[in-house]
Amino acid sequence: MSMNNERYDILKNIFREKKFFKLVCGAGNEDLTEVRRLATIYTLAGVSMHDLSANIDVVEAAKKGIERAYELAPMLGKKIEIRPYLNVSIGLKGDPHVRKATIDRNVCVECGECVKVCRQNAITEDYSVMEFKCIGCGDCEKVCPSDAIKYLHKLADFENILPECAKSGVETMELHAVTADDGAVMHDWMLLNKIITDNFISVCLDRSLLSNRHLIERIKRLYGITGGRMIVQADGVPMSGEGDDYNTTLQAIACADVVMKSGIPVIVLLSGGTNSKTGLLARQCGVNAHGVAIGSFARKIVKRYVTMEDFDSNIDIMKEAISIAEQLVISNIEAINGGHQGK
Repeated sequence: MSMNNERYDILKNIFREKKFFKLVCGAGNEDLTEVRRLATIYTLAGVSMHDLSANIDVVEAAKKGIERAYELAPMLGKKIEIRPYLNVSIGLKGDPHVRKATIDRNVCVECGECVKVCRQNAITEDYSVMEFKCIGCGDCEKVCPSDAIKYLHKLADFENILPECAKSGVETMELHAVTADDGAVMHDWMLLNKIITDNFISVCLDRSLLSNRHLIERIKRLYGITGGRMIVQADGVPMSGEGDDYNTTLQAIACADVVMKSGIPVIVLLSGGTNSKTGLLARQCGVNAHGVAIGSFARKIVKRYVTMEDFDSNIDIMKEAISIAEQLVISNIEAINGGHQGK
């Protein structure tokens, strides 16, 4: 299939060689400083793609981060082999990736547990949620003793926002479809196919609401529209990957295994609970995915650097952060790619 798009062909080859690594900045993460700094670190660490909130300001922040990486590369002795692709994610109502936590102050007992557990530092000491930081992970809800945490799903005008993102340099898009509503999934999938006509389009799916049979039937219908341009991001347990052990990443491998055994010729990415062990476990299990997408764990291991006030001016801080990120990228790619000839 010729798309007359060199960048499509390059990305297709990355998948074929099983060298794909995506940094997930967070579909709901609109913290511009964090996104910019993550983009700098992980561009220099060698990622293939940055996954972003469908927000023009966030896209521009990531682009600034990438440009900073190119400025720093000669000084750090790094070579950026391929400019990372920019992807934006949208989610259907109910999908945890795009919800925002809110605290019912009439119920809240001000115990402070939510403040302590929030990985994004999105909850203030007076129990307000900073929406631009909240990624909807649900950690606060799990520790709340009074059931004060609720969720909002902000309706966005994606029919206008997404074309603007494409004009700004976004090359691929992703639909988070953790919902039982097949009609809503098909509607938004058609929208993405209308906007992105010459590159890959991704759907992020897990098995929390769908049986294995329902999951595969949905993928078949979506593949019927998109064909070989389709990526399935097989989510284990969304936003659960802060731990770095095999059990945390187990469901990501299992979900990818279900998709790959269906025989539908889509690109399959490991996601949802991914960490430094993901590539190795996939290899041990014989799950030959095309790459990996890591969010929570990738952000966690560089968080102390990203939040430093002098991050942008201190080259030693930058070096340490890049070194840590690079280890995560290399360990996963080598395990996924190891000895595989790319079929």
